[in-house]
Amino acid sequence: MRILVFGDIHEHIDKIAWIDGISNASCLIISGDLTNVGGIERAKRIIDYIKLYNPVIYAQAGNFDKKEVETFLREEGISLHGNGFMEEHIGIFGVGGSNKTPFGTPNELDEKEIAFFITQGYEKVKDAPLKLFICHAPPFNTPLDMVTNGQHVGSKAVRDFIENYQPDICVTGHIHEGKGEFRIGETLILNPGPLKNGGYVEIIADTVYLKGMLKG
Repeated sequence: MRILVFGDIHEHIDKIAWIDGISNASCLIISGDLTNVGGIERAKRIIDYIKLYNPVIYAQAGNFDKKEVETFLREEGISLHGNGFMEEHIGIFGVGGSNKTPFGTPNELDEKEIAFFITQGYEKVKDAPLKLFICHAPPFNTPLDMVTNGQHVGSKAVRDFIENYQPDICVTGHIHEGKGEFRIGETLILNPGPLKNGGYVEIIADTVYLKGMLKG
């Protein structure tokens, strides 16, 4: 199985064509920020465009998407936010939005809300042999949540969950300058950076392991 994960699209849908083998992937996962403060109309246009390349999509709204985007994704049956899906032996679950920012973006949550939605999604896939956690906001205090001034701005709830439950792979986004990889315990955490810069993650799955690689 081959899974492709990307996010921080911010309406740069032309960059979808940069992703190698997108049409042959088992599924596509969008980690958040489909739009730039857009609503359902813009999000639907982006989802419909991506479906031209591959119709098997899971997605969640990021902090730059209006809250109604999550409603749209849920009605489409593809939302990962507080939800989980099984793809063969892989449990995929997620949390969208972000922890609080200084910018007052449309889809921000407090840490208790983030913890609640993570648990809600995890419960649906907790018995899966392999687990893939998709969180728009990265875990706190890693190279992946560091902004230009050196401040760590990630989610403490995301970090607590990873420390306690150790999913096999976590793919995040949100912090564009935080591109890279890091480990917390046995969990490999990957931030591909924004799709507009060509970043995405390729995950190769076997029956007993997930292998995640940064691309672009």
